[in-house]
Amino acid sequence: MSTPLEAFGGGVAVITGAGAGIGAGLSRYAATELGMTVVLADVDGTAIATLRSELEHADGQAIDVICDVRDPDAVQRLADRTVAEAGPVRLLVNNAGVEQFGYLWDTPVANWNRLVDININGIFHGIRAFLPHLLTNPGPSWVWNLSSVGGVVPWPLQAPYIMSKHAVLALTECLHQEVEMAGHADHVHVQAVLPGAVTSNIFDAAHGVEAGDVDAAEAQRAAMLAVKAAAMDPIEAAEVIFTQAAAGTFYLMTQPDSVGAAMEERAETLRSRRAPVLPQGSRYARSEAETASTT
Repeated sequence: MSTPLEAFGGGVAVITGAGAGIGAGLSRYAATELGMTVVLADVDGTAIATLRSELEHADGQAIDVICDVRDPDAVQRLADRTVAEAGPVRLLVNNAGVEQFGYLWDTPVANWNRLVDININGIFHGIRAFLPHLLTNPGPSWVWNLSSVGGVVPWPLQAPYIMSKHAVLALTECLHQEVEMAGHADHVHVQAVLPGAVTSNIFDAAHGVEAGDVDAAEAQRAAMLAVKAAAMDPIEAAEVIFTQAAAGTFYLMTQPDSVGAAMEERAETLRSRRAPVLPQGSRYARSEAETASTT
């Protein structure tokens, strides 16, 4: 069992979606607490340039690279530039992601495709571009793919996002097996990150719907923004994630109690083979008495 400083200290980290939220928190912690050189990748050039300046003023090392993870060529250029300018990658964090609110049947096709391209294809592009480098690194390296507590629970009015995070979790579990099968598990460590509520602008920036039940989509946004008000600080989340990763845990949870409870609930749902139920507190959930009266 290692400490974060022993495992990651002084290495190179590449973090997509580094401009805000948990990506920015991981970047700050890696640069200022672990002395890592952090490659800040994001489509928001202003955000990562500002963060790079902040980290440099705190004696951290950072490189900002505008990169759209939907573009496999852009991600490949990110990998090649990182290795050429910063050296072997110790940590790859596939974090870039977006949200979508509204009933699935109201969701515009363009919004669906954009979310899939970023949340799922973006991670695939990161793996394709970076894994060949990591497999040949002389020292240990890590791959973190950002799933979510939403990767283990269903949730209405956020189906595209929830679907994508289930997909990311499955992809990461398969990748973990494949790295072991290929004989690289001793030096390439694949881990799934499952954050609970962590402060970010993902709900503010989320797409809604243009037609259909617009009110339902915006009500769900308001509900998630209320959750954000009590969310975990990204730096605190980063410390928890790095500590668990250094200890060799596969499922990295920002809030082990609540995320762990969600995982147990999901396991029980599958074990009992019961149909999904609306989450408690949902404005669409029926009370136990109402449910009983119709069964």
